[in-house]
Amino acid sequence: MDNEKQMLSIDVNCTKFAPKNCLQSMFDPKNIQETFHELFFIIAPRVLLAFVLLILGSWLIKLFMRYIHSRFEKRDVEPSLRLFLSRIVKIGLYIVLILSIAGNLGIQTTSFLAVLGGAGLAIGLALQGSLSNFAGGVLILLFKPFRIGDYISSTSEASGTVENIDFLYTTLRTAEGTLVFAPNGPLANSVITNYSNLVERRVEYSIDLSYDSDTRQIRDVILDLLRNDQRVLTKPAPEVLVNGISNGAVKLVIRYWSPKGNYWNAYHDIFEKIKTALKDNQVTIPQYTIQALPLDDSNLNGSDSQ
Repeated sequence: MDNEKQMLSIDVNCTKFAPKNCLQSMFDPKNIQETFHELFFIIAPRVLLAFVLLILGSWLIKLFMRYIHSRFEKRDVEPSLRLFLSRIVKIGLYIVLILSIAGNLGIQTTSFLAVLGGAGLAIGLALQGSLSNFAGGVLILLFKPFRIGDYISSTSEASGTVENIDFLYTTLRTAEGTLVFAPNGPLANSVITNYSNLVERRVEYSIDLSYDSDTRQIRDVILDLLRNDQRVLTKPAPEVLVNGISNGAVKLVIRYWSPKGNYWNAYHDIFEKIKTALKDNQVTIPQYTIQALPLDDSNLNGSDSQ
């Protein structure tokens, strides 16, 4: 208590009443000795240790980032995802390093972390939809259900050729040539069908024949046409099967496999050839007609009276 009273009286004297006493206390050998002792034996080692931690931590971060890059290259991670994840990891490591150095210097980091956490929560709530799309984009780039150039369709009603994959949206070009920007969140959570991953695709037609048609003869004509077309694969072999009987027609199903590059060309061209071959062999196709029956005047008058 006596020391505190003495210090208080010195401060009062320094500030208001006796500037000379203040100068004398500042240049007091005892005070100078205590100041130098605190500077060289307490503050200086902490600053030196912080400097060493900064250099050592930066070197370790660079070493770890090289390892991360090598792992990304071995796993063939998309370049855009590789760059993004590298930046996130690097920023996170430097934040940890700076907080460690600040704590070593005696700086209180608890309030800073609280403010940072509150800001992150507010930003997350404000950008909830965008963050969902962002997470979906990361999952798409990480697990690669499709790549640029693939033709896909999904249960989220997005279909087309993939032209670009960003973190928020995937750009598709439809068969009509229009651009569709599909949000990555719903796209990543939907069932995706990737038609480009297949080396070959199956083509299927359905034809109605009349009851008096010779299905065996028609089968031989169609199979001979398919076997002579280079776009049709021999394995699996093409098939021509009776698939059912309905009112007025026998349903015939035609199946064959074609390389994915020739799919659409073969689909339309061979269908036309089958139609021409059936016509040349005088195969009759049932014609569905709609018969209009005249209305009874009595019934019409009765409905009007009601």
